[in-house]
Amino acid sequence: MKQLITFAIILFSSALVAQKTSTIAFYNVENLFDTIDGTNDDAEFLPAAKSNWNTTKFNEKTTHVAQVINELEQPLIIGLCEIENASVVRIVLQKTNNKSFGLVHYESPDARGIDVALIYDSLRLKLAASGNIRFTLPGQTAPSTRDIVWGKFTTKKDVIYALVNHWPSRRSGQDESEILRITAAQNARHFIDSILTINKAAKIVLMGDLNDYPADKAPQLIQEKLTPMIVPASGKFGGTHNYKDEWHVMDHIFISNGFQGKKGMKCVPSSGKIYSFDYLLQTYKGQIVPFRTFGGSKYIGGYSDHLPVSISVTY
Repeated sequence: MKQLITFAIILFSSALVAQKTSTIAFYNVENLFDTIDGTNDDAEFLPAAKSNWNTTKFNEKTTHVAQVINELEQPLIIGLCEIENASVVRIVLQKTNNKSFGLVHYESPDARGIDVALIYDSLRLKLAASGNIRFTLPGQTAPSTRDIVWGKFTTKKDVIYALVNHWPSRRSGQDESEILRITAAQNARHFIDSILTINKAAKIVLMGDLNDYPADKAPQLIQEKLTPMIVPASGKFGGTHNYKDEWHVMDHIFISNGFQGKKGMKCVPSSGKIYSFDYLLQTYKGQIVPFRTFGGSKYIGGYSDHLPVSISVTY
């Protein structure tokens, strides 16, 4: 009997060892521009600009982004937004500890050249397909906002779809601009529906800076199909972004039911996390806020005006 119990313990221990835990993460890196004058409207981030965006500042910025990536608990996939092009991401990746990261990027029609990208661990995931969802906003005649970029990844047992988003801003006012984010949500939702129609158990993760809070109409369109993983309780301060001394969840990760099953890769329940490393924060007028790169037009040498987020997955 003792031998049987010992054997059972060994089998159970082996199963625990065999199961690995990693993360899927998202980070708005805040205006990661190179120093080269491109065809986009990047005049604000050039050496001759008021910002004096030079090689020294660029190198510090890319080192900062790499530092954050290195602390995201061995991520399988990371969505990035507010990057100018693939080149700046590749420079960041050269500075990370993981030299096996692959990159998915498409140039968007955003006037400032602000794009999104997916990076992934190419030793643990194989990129099977990728693409970009391009759409025209209401009142416009041609696409002018960030694409939604997606990647289809495979492992020995799983197929995973990841979508990274950066929806239109609130610059013209929350109510006035809401229809723009609803349009973005509808396009993401259409892509999700097309996958789930074929396979209800498909593993889908949607992430991004949605420029909206969980209760707003556009994120709710996604929540009708996917489960939100980032909530105020996911972090120390109750949000990922601070506006007028109030923290809100603006950076989101949603997962499909397929990520909550018993087979293959699955999400750890309630594992949504908002990272608040000390170096990502500063005290401003008595309030703890994200330590950003610029405070207005003044260079302060921080990281971003958003905090990174992640979920944990086992496989």
